[in-house]
Amino acid sequence: MNKIIIDIRKELKKSADNKTKESFHRFFKEDITCYGVKSGVVSTIAKKYWKEQVSKLPKKEIFDLCEELLKSDYTEEAFIVSNWCPNLKAQFEKKDIKIFKKWINKYINNWAKCDSFCNHTVGDLIQKYPELVKELKIWAKSNNLWMRRASAVSLIVPAKRGLFLKDAINISDILLLDSQDMVQKGYGWLLKEESRKNEKQVFDYVMKNKKIMPRTALRYAIELMQKNLKEKAMIK
Repeated sequence: MNKIIIDIRKELKKSADNKTKESFHRFFKEDITCYGVKSGVVSTIAKKYWKEQVSKLPKKEIFDLCEELLKSDYTEEAFIVSNWCPNLKAQFEKKDIKIFKKWINKYINNWAKCDSFCNHTVGDLIQKYPELVKELKIWAKSNNLWMRRASAVSLIVPAKRGLFLKDAINISDILLLDSQDMVQKGYGWLLKEESRKNEKQVFDYVMKNKKIMPRTALRYAIELMQKNLKEKAMIK
């Protein structure tokens, strides 16, 4: 096994505490694997190894390290991957979408892993190559609920600037009646972020679909809207 991986795992084990581990388990409905290390400490460890060793490696070797970390199933190790990958965005290529899709499909199994990886790593790739947004619409039809959530949350960062509105609406259409609350929250969150710059368009979308849109998604979507608009949207 790679020495960097061994050393990182030693540090994570050394930094773990039972109180943090217990709090991790309260945050998730799913069974999760974790050491019990505070997120700030995980970030510090990730940055330390990136600066001292990982940044000097070729992209392929870094991706190999990332996959090795993801394979462990430890949430903190997935967070390290999410910390490292955005540093490579200048080197991202279109074909990397296939690697990221594989990682999500095989290794992502809770909302924190999904969001931390997709918000920035996948989001950065989509912003660099906007034509890849079509892949997200394919993910939205996946049988894997985390792929479906990923299709929405990968656009969160550009949505805050009002970008990809049409695509966000398309993805929301595909996910509209999804029975999984993690997916409902995912596309509701995407609509919420789009509403920062496109309030009218998102409000019109909600009003058009509110009779069938799950209330969880609706509440997320209207969270940032003006009070009078929120009240109209909430009327059954």
